[in-house]
Amino acid sequence: MQTIDLPASIQPRLSQGHPWVYRNQILKPSDLDSGSWVQVRCGGFSAVGLWDADSPIAVRIFSRHTVPDHDWVARRVEEAWETRAPVREGATRGYRWIYGESDALPGLVVDLYGEFAVVRTYAPSVQGLVPLVADALHAHTPLSGILWKPADGQVQSWWGRLPPPDLTVEEHGLLFHADLFGGQKTGLYFDQRENRRTLASWCQGRSVLDCFCYTGGFSLYAARGPASLAAGDGAASITACDAAAGAVEAARRNFALNGIDPGPHTFLVGDCFELLERFAAEGRRFDVVILDPPSFARDRKTRRTAERAYVRLNQLALRCVTPGGLLASASCTSQVSPTAFQQALAEAARRARHRLLVFHDAGQAVDHPVPAYFPEARYLKFVVGRVLPLA
Repeated sequence: MQTIDLPASIQPRLSQGHPWVYRNQILKPSDLDSGSWVQVRCGGFSAVGLWDADSPIAVRIFSRHTVPDHDWVARRVEEAWETRAPVREGATRGYRWIYGESDALPGLVVDLYGEFAVVRTYAPSVQGLVPLVADALHAHTPLSGILWKPADGQVQSWWGRLPPPDLTVEEHGLLFHADLFGGQKTGLYFDQRENRRTLASWCQGRSVLDCFCYTGGFSLYAARGPASLAAGDGAASITACDAAAGAVEAARRNFALNGIDPGPHTFLVGDCFELLERFAAEGRRFDVVILDPPSFARDRKTRRTAERAYVRLNQLALRCVTPGGLLASASCTSQVSPTAFQQALAEAARRARHRLLVFHDAGQAVDHPVPAYFPEARYLKFVVGRVLPLA
């Protein structure tokens, strides 16, 4: 292996376990091909990582001791499986099995949909690990098929049979259609699972506006209400909106799949910013407004733009909340910190001339753990607050 020397200034961070070495931290340029194993050396610190010739992340560190082989990868897969044991104790069969850097497999995630797994790689340099990971997956638990979604997004079959077009997975007793080929991420958003269930407890008998609804996750939980109560204890009415017509139709199908009549509820296709602006101008108010937008920032260059977008979006939403009602707002980019997101909410409340009293502040579900040494893994912010007029 080629040795990559690093500046002593980053040794404390690497010694704690942070798995990234940025290109501007490389002391001597290298012409290695992406996917080559290298040894990084930084003072007394030494580790093994994968070289990336193009990404701002030049090296992803995997092991302090050895080049990962079949047995090494199998141990990481088993550790990740045991970490998700609490998820499997309930009525949930869809979740994130491997969460990249959090499970010592940087640049790679695995989502489980019942008897099918989807491996997603975020850089060409880690594609060589897919055979080892796939072998470990179906050796560890019975699977019918494994799909691979590389960085270019073109899903392909890797092993076993293809999932059926009407594949469904269970989440806390609710059923969801999962499109593993055409859906966003790997098909569904598992990271909001616990936030969906939590919010359902505050939607009983209320009018709900669900913006960026995708396939209706928050809407479906709100319609059902708390699972501990009898059917019919959910929201009085739901208005769900998304820019993608296919997603909105999938939301309708998910309602029907769970025996909930979509007829009394409203499903809209459109721009959520424009919808909120129109509702605010018309004086439309809802007891609960939910904002779960896509990432507004994928790198540091777009961070300020994202923060401005959060201010505008939440300002519009606050104007659509009944006095005393609830705003549930999320941010799914690691580029905006929890503190920065709270500041955006505070500015939105100032501009809307409201008070926002936050009583629930959470991150992603337990199958997306955050290592103490890698705060970048905490990307999701989910805030619920009561909206009141100025005192």
